[in-house]
Amino acid sequence: MTDNGESSHASPGWAIQTQGLIRSFGDHFALRGVDLEVRRGERVVIFGPNGAGKTTLIKVLSTILNPSSGRVMIGGLDLKSHAEEARYRIGVVTHHTYLYGNLTAYENLQFYSRMYDVPKARERIHDVVAMVGMTSRLHDRVGTLSRGMQQRLSIARCLLHKPAIILLDEPETGLDPQAVPMVWRALEAEGGTEPSIVLTTHNLERGFELGERLLILAKGQIVYQKAKQALSLAELKQAYQDYAAGGEWDSGAKF
Repeated sequence: MTDNGESSHASPGWAIQTQGLIRSFGDHFALRGVDLEVRRGERVVIFGPNGAGKTTLIKVLSTILNPSSGRVMIGGLDLKSHAEEARYRIGVVTHHTYLYGNLTAYENLQFYSRMYDVPKARERIHDVVAMVGMTSRLHDRVGTLSRGMQQRLSIARCLLHKPAIILLDEPETGLDPQAVPMVWRALEAEGGTEPSIVLTTHNLERGFELGERLLILAKGQIVYQKAKQALSLAELKQAYQDYAAGGEWDSGAKF
């Protein structure tokens, strides 16, 4: 381990590394030995049926959940001993918005800007709110906003501190069709910082469009992965059918 807490075994080219990652809930294993590596600046898209482990993987990578066993490194930091430091490098969007309903949109973002020591916070808040088309609702209480508006604000929260790693668990959930392109433009607007992005989605077409490397997760394991340049959309659809389409065994699960 180096003086700044980075593992001497971590490659400087990797934003995310997991080795033998296992996460169980009682007798149920949501993740079964996941080995994942994401390069700095790389966009990785993970597909999989409900119950495959996608949400659990995002929650472990973002330090919301601890792994049951295995190793997780974020930007070279081992989460077992440096989770708090790693959080400053991560922006996350999950099925939970992590917003306070009794506060306004601005007050929520102001709270997070203090948490992450965001410089020129007022200016940055206005920037990210404009990116997701929420300027007119900036001073409305979050509890009065629609689910789609709250999701937009959650994405603004994710981008607020210009994270090096962005983790997105089905970020289109709750968004109206007109808002989806706006959200992706907001993510692309941060492209100058070249964040690493890990995205989970059921939308094969959208994921194929956005990703540089495409993975399929089924029953808690990575069962398929390929660079997009070596793959057509038709081949991806066939691979999903072969590896995962039969796995829709629990349509209500969010493991």
